[in-house]
Amino acid sequence: MGGGAAALPVAPAVYARGNTTLKPLVIGLTGTYCAGKNHVAKLLEARNIPALDVDKLGHQAIEMEKAAILARFGKDILGNDGAIDRKRLGNKVFGDPEALSELENLVHPGANRLTEQWIARQTGRACAVNAALLHKSRAFSSLDFIIVVKAPLLTRLLRAKKRDSLSWAQLFKRFRSQRDFGTQYLRKNADMYTIYNGGALGLRLFGQPLEHQIDRILALRGIAIE
Repeated sequence: MGGGAAALPVAPAVYARGNTTLKPLVIGLTGTYCAGKNHVAKLLEARNIPALDVDKLGHQAIEMEKAAILARFGKDILGNDGAIDRKRLGNKVFGDPEALSELENLVHPGANRLTEQWIARQTGRACAVNAALLHKSRAFSSLDFIIVVKAPLLTRLLRAKKRDSLSWAQLFKRFRSQRDFGTQYLRKNADMYTIYNGGALGLRLFGQPLEHQIDRILALRGIAIE
């Protein structure tokens, strides 16, 4: 990848309709906390572009490394069903960079391996890798371009409050932890497109429905919408 966030090149189609011999385009999908990247993933799937939820792969990787994680973080992270409670585990590492790094060293290799295996199985014209920590994925070098989902701060706060039932202090702490979100991709010289998912407020602010923004990017990259 290359070109930076400002470039919006019109790329030739890498995967032509009806030709199953070419490599699919691999789209990276990420976004700030509660911006709505999972909703965008569903819209891509509605356009016959399969989207991998790397966060769910992370759940598998956590169970794969269950013994090592329990040895490091203690059995109090187990839920009533005997599985690791991700919320309890998250509370152990949030705000502790050293503990977070140790957890990532345990979980990321398995998640990376599962991600690469999924990409290798794809045969369509394009596929998408949906990940909150996309810049840390080993699959990053395989991405043809990245879609970054953003939304107005107030919209994200209200979504987060409704979805996660956290205190306002906890929410603002999570928002602050993402203050360098965009620069992580700029430093990697990633070929990025930004879309705005703000509902009715976003439509008034940015003037284009979410679906139209997605279709425009796909057209720019030569991906036929089926």
